[in-house]
Amino acid sequence: MSMPEIVREIITRNRSIYDCMKMDLINYTALAVKIQPEIERILGNSVNLNTVVVAIKRYADSFEVKEEVKEESVLKNARLALTDGIMDIKFSVKDSNEMDPVVILDKFSKITNNYEFFRLSDSFRFLTEDMEDIRQIFSNVSNREGMFNTGLAKIRISIPANQNQSDVVSYVAEVLHADGIELVNAFFSQDSIIIILNEKDSSRAYDILHSDIMRKL
Repeated sequence: MSMPEIVREIITRNRSIYDCMKMDLINYTALAVKIQPEIERILGNSVNLNTVVVAIKRYADSFEVKEEVKEESVLKNARLALTDGIMDIKFSVKDSNEMDPVVILDKFSKITNNYEFFRLSDSFRFLTEDMEDIRQIFSNVSNREGMFNTGLAKIRISIPANQNQSDVVSYVAEVLHADGIELVNAFFSQDSIIIILNEKDSSRAYDILHSDIMRKL
């Protein structure tokens, strides 16, 4: 991920910061100081504070642009796919000494092809069906506390290649927030964006997003 993408993701996941930015009630320099350590942790190297400020300012400016083109949905021509019964599995890089991710991927492929794998700066993440066979893959891990997050659902959002995908997560978060639904997480893959929600909210979230797409066709 590039630094502007990381800035967007951090702000989008923090609802209070996101709302303050929407209302132009936030000091960009103060925010840059707050999120600079997390950006450096994700990138694995130091970043200039002024560069972070510029990225925040550009993201803030995008809200004004979206107000001008709000008649055309960011989700225009998008395709949605909802999957319930999802489990989020996370283990840190340091724990990978006990678990070879390549071996784990091989075991996953023998059980199911319905999973996502993400390599983050400090951890590995799997999004997969909540199955006992999957849990058994990690049965030998010494520290399993907090490894499994259950009761989730995912919505895969596929955007045509010729459309801008950069504002999809913030747009979706805003649309769902207006209906009292909050995102648990969001991940980017090469050809789609995956949002994670509590399973109890998944059907309503899907209907809201599908209606948004159909309304702007």
